[in-house]
Amino acid sequence: MDIKRTGSQPSTKGLTDYFTGSVRIDPLFQANDPARAVGASVTFEPGSRTAWHTHPLGQILIVTTGCGLAQRWDGPVEEIRPGDVVWIPPSEKHWHGATSTTDMTHIAIQEQIDGKTVDWMEKVSDEQYQGGSR
Repeated sequence: MDIKRTGSQPSTKGLTDYFTGSVRIDPLFQANDPARAVGASVTFEPGSRTAWHTHPLGQILIVTTGCGLAQRWDGPVEEIRPGDVVWIPPSEKHWHGATSTTDMTHIAIQEQIDGKTVDWMEKVSDEQYQGGSR
């Protein structure tokens, strides 16, 4: 048994290459062989969001606080709230983040394959974030 105590793992800031705005990432757990799942709690300040990206084995988001947005490529911008669980299938291009007025925290769980959990792409434009064309 391995217990990760609250505060025992340092928070990091979301890299500007992959995030717009202020984002804090708090690691929760890493996969131990033969497991593949990794998890983090991610907090987005109002207006913050990921870039477009995919996950080779998919991703689960569990919204814990605030109000957020999520969108798959060629789909509508969807509002997500505490208690919502979002399943993003493998290789589905998507983004997620906070609304323009409210922060949002979610737990992100994804599996790694050959040490990789995500493929980052272009940033989400302001027009896309506001619900315009992709």
